[in-house]
Amino acid sequence: MALDIEVIKGYLRENKVHWRGHILTRMQQRGIRIDDVFNCILNGEVIEDYPADYPYPSCLVLGRTHNNNALHVVCSVGQDYGWMITTYYPDGDEWIEGFRERRR
Repeated sequence: MALDIEVIKGYLRENKVHWRGHILTRMQQRGIRIDDVFNCILNGEVIEDYPADYPYPSCLVLGRTHNNNALHVVCSVGQDYGWMITTYYPDGDEWIEGFRERRR
């Protein structure tokens, strides 16, 4: 079952978010700010679903930073919280223009 972006947005607005250690490390390495992640999800769209992820199904959100850079965030929903898993700036070598579809 696909995750509903509106549910994820609701958890962000309610500050019911768990930040995995992995995303915090990657954010620091990549110079991504918390408000960039929030902006990405609040103004973004789900472009991939990962229903088999453990412990909760997850999805990939495409959105924009405050500087209008494309950003991907992998997140999930479980135990009445949004879970932030990882984030990165999509690479044009891996993604087709617009960053919504992977190159095959």
